[in-house]
Amino acid sequence: MTSFSLSPAIIAILWPFAELFSRSSWYTGLTLLLGAILCRGKRTVTGILRTLGLDHETGFSKYHRILNSLNWSARRGSAILLKMLLKIVGQERPVVLIDETLERRKGKKIRAKGYYRDAVRSSKSKTVNTTGLKWLVMALSTRLSFAKRAFALPFFTILEPSEKSMKKQGKRHKTTLDWSIQMVMQLVRWAPKIPFILVGDGGFACAQLAWMCLRHNIALVSRLKMNARIYAFPEPVPAGKRGRKPKKGTRLVSFKEMLKIEDLPWQEVEIAGYDGKRKKIKYLTDTALWGVDSVDPVPIRWVLVVDPSGEMDPLPLMSTDVSLTAIKIIALYVDRWGLEVTFQEAREHLGVETQKQWSDKAIARTTPILLALYTMICLIGHRLNKEFPIIAEKTAWYEKEGVTFSDVLKTIREILWKDNLFLRKEFLDPSLKIQLQDEGIRDMLRNLLSKMLAQAA
Repeated sequence: MTSFSLSPAIIAILWPFAELFSRSSWYTGLTLLLGAILCRGKRTVTGILRTLGLDHETGFSKYHRILNSLNWSARRGSAILLKMLLKIVGQERPVVLIDETLERRKGKKIRAKGYYRDAVRSSKSKTVNTTGLKWLVMALSTRLSFAKRAFALPFFTILEPSEKSMKKQGKRHKTTLDWSIQMVMQLVRWAPKIPFILVGDGGFACAQLAWMCLRHNIALVSRLKMNARIYAFPEPVPAGKRGRKPKKGTRLVSFKEMLKIEDLPWQEVEIAGYDGKRKKIKYLTDTALWGVDSVDPVPIRWVLVVDPSGEMDPLPLMSTDVSLTAIKIIALYVDRWGLEVTFQEAREHLGVETQKQWSDKAIARTTPILLALYTMICLIGHRLNKEFPIIAEKTAWYEKEGVTFSDVLKTIREILWKDNLFLRKEFLDPSLKIQLQDEGIRDMLRNLLSKMLAQAA
């Protein structure tokens, strides 16, 4: 399968990235990209070539060079992908999710690896640490035509080298906060006039990041600590009074203390969880100043969420955009879980953590490509669904209600195989006088298909 006949929906999503490469390199890269969609199991270059029937290709090194040596800009590709995503959002205010993920990897030649807490395997009672690579990911949260829930679509991924690896190279180590600020500044340069909403977990509740977002008309939504310091706004200073003007007023009671106070104006509302189930909660909300050492207090709207059933711990949230309603802030934070689902589905269906590259450049490219491929597959499904509705695959043991990423991937694989294996143009061209009923053709198709099915996962 050395050449492809692609549907318009697939071409519309993949073709804009052709400007990153020369003509010959683009077709090589396109082969790898389509092979990564069709491949099952490990996403190694050799595994992709086997899937495409190119295991006897003598010039296989050109496929490795796409990742480890050719000069093309992954950051420019992120800008192209963001532009495509913003077209889907339309006039709505774009919601960008930001979070870290750990790619479990071992090997002496992987210089950027470190020893980190594995959030997937850890729990409240047990902490698991793993050797691997830490990635910081930005994803756009939006609802697509084939699903009811919001999908988190990664478009910008960077590698966070460990502190130990930076010391060995004699370079300054950047913290997650440093990388986050740098990524947000890059986002502002790509789309300077768009008022994004940036949603992160408690690790991104940082005054420096909050002030930077305020300066660029970006709303930061995050989780606060139960003992976070919040203050009233300062009283007006009488005219003519000398001295420094106060930056904050009196300190307010903490969220932990609020739970003990009776007769507070709690409001009750029913919200939709990430899985679509309705749940009753109570909340308090107000505006205040959030105080952090050595940084000016940040004006925020805070929301304290309590589960009357006691199943969920009290959750204090904040937004640097005080015009956002409490319900909106809660809904944004609930949709943040979509990024965790994206990480899990990328591991399960796109082979993240199965790559075998050792060069620094290839390592820095493969995982961002696979996460971007997740987004491309969803965008292709969004286009395909208008003409051929994507149906959730159900079994006797799994009554799935909504379409998931695996359903979209399955649909695209079927289209690629049908267009490029069972209905290849050379088989159907009447000038060649070859019919699919011919025994030789049938044997060839049977052998190729059985070979694909027999490959080890």
